[in-house]
Amino acid sequence: MDMEGLWYRVLKARQGEEGGQLKEGGRESSLWWRMLCGVCEGAGLGVGRWFDSNSRRVVGNGRNASFWFDRWVGDVPLRDKFPRLFDLAVDKEALVVDMATRGWGEGGNAWRWRRQLLAWEEESVRECVATKCV
Repeated sequence: MDMEGLWYRVLKARQGEEGGQLKEGGRESSLWWRMLCGVCEGAGLGVGRWFDSNSRRVVGNGRNASFWFDRWVGDVPLRDKFPRLFDLAVDKEALVVDMATRGWGEGGNAWRWRRQLLAWEEESVRECVATKCV
């Protein structure tokens, strides 16, 4: 999705944005918007996650993919796969392109933390890099 495009900016102004994604909005949102957001959950189909199971994400240049919030690698966002690292991350809103540009390999500048990592937390970073999550 073109996050600088007019349609996205209109939806962002109307619904709000959280974690680099448009908010569902809850009861104060229109029925149309709630139903559209429900597509991702398989609403009304009797099968959960229908949309996600039948579509795929193309990261492309990484300018429209959130490093921590989007499911751009595997079935879950990295914030859920590595919750401790997400909690300690300085830049929770980083895009994939930001992390790649800074260098996300072991010892890269993309990894910025609120404090020095403990040994087991550093192991999580190595696991993330080794499993090709980045």
